[in-house]
Amino acid sequence: MDTMLVRLKPYDPRRGFVLRRYTYLGIKFHEERGWYRVDKPVADYLRTVREEPDEEYTPLAFDVCTDAEAQALDAKETDEAKVRRAAADEVKLSAARTEASASMSALTTADLEPAKAPSSASTSAGADTKGAKKDR
Repeated sequence: MDTMLVRLKPYDPRRGFVLRRYTYLGIKFHEERGWYRVDKPVADYLRTVREEPDEEYTPLAFDVCTDAEAQALDAKETDEAKVRRAAADEVKLSAARTEASASMSALTTADLEPAKAPSSASTSAGADTKGAKKDR
């Protein structure tokens, strides 16, 4: 395998993917263009490039794949991007709560028992031991 496919990872600042352009050996990589076919030595270098130079804990900047891996990655991303469901899709029933089940599942402060007041004997005994000094 003399060539590989590479691309800048899609822009997502929440995950640390902030590079939109990168130039190496005269090749300008643009995030919005997608995949580039490059020679193996170039791919090996791009596999080590990080989003922030000289910071080993930042994410890697490039996806470096074979043809089959790139197609699988694209298919996975299109499935993940499909948020809206069509009517032809199998959609699970979203059951509404009935009034009886809603009152059973929601616990309010009115449902709680009132707290019992502490007994006066325990509070007076506790007050004596807290403030009293020990005899020496």
